[in-house]
Amino acid sequence: MADTVATLEGVVVRYPDRPPIGPLHLSISAGEIVAVVGASGAGKSTLLRLLAGLERPTEGEALTTSPGRTAFVFQSPTLMPWADAQTNVALPLELAGTPREDARARAAVALASVGLGERLSARPRQLSGGMAMRASLARALVTRPDLLLLDEPFAALDSVTRRHLIEDLHHLWSARAPRPAIVFVTHDIEEAVYLAGRTVVLDAVSGQVAMARPTPGDIPRPAGWRARPAYRDAVEALADALAHAMPERIT
Repeated sequence: MADTVATLEGVVVRYPDRPPIGPLHLSISAGEIVAVVGASGAGKSTLLRLLAGLERPTEGEALTTSPGRTAFVFQSPTLMPWADAQTNVALPLELAGTPREDARARAAVALASVGLGERLSARPRQLSGGMAMRASLARALVTRPDLLLLDEPFAALDSVTRRHLIEDLHHLWSARAPRPAIVFVTHDIEEAVYLAGRTVVLDAVSGQVAMARPTPGDIPRPAGWRARPAYRDAVEALADALAHAMPERIT
């Protein structure tokens, strides 16, 4: 069995004026890619914050085997507007005590790996939305995390850019040794099936894991994989599972 990098064991989170989320039971194995889907408010972002240690459960335990080896990419790039791309990407290394020259050298390599090797001195306002998200991804990967958490990072981008970034993410993941575990929150079931080897469906009301479905095929995906029956069948099965996890429709 693959090593586990993070676990939610009977986790319940209580907020005022809404039903509790959970209990959640979920394990993330080293090197796997997991997509998380569910209705708005089902607890997808809460699940990521629990895995990241940014939020503590009311009940149960949220465990990580490598504290400090987790990186988080948010819905917006959250780059420092006054700093260039290289400085932005070097920041987490410098905060961890890496000498500035070494941190900047590693940042340059990380930016080159996401196709921004010629934009080291660009400010965020000089980058397109896709480029800014690539810089944010480089900033996460430069720390060489064991667990990479992504909260709908491509949601605001056009479909072509999103596809390119998913392909880039697959290739960056496959080039790492050891490969990081990735947990990716999305509303897009086609994106979930293409991106991940396993998709977790959250119940719309309780936030519990309603179902976990594996996706067939190798990652990175071969050319034309979206046109294959296995992909289409997996999308339809996930759509059905998500529909069952949603509140009943009012007719």
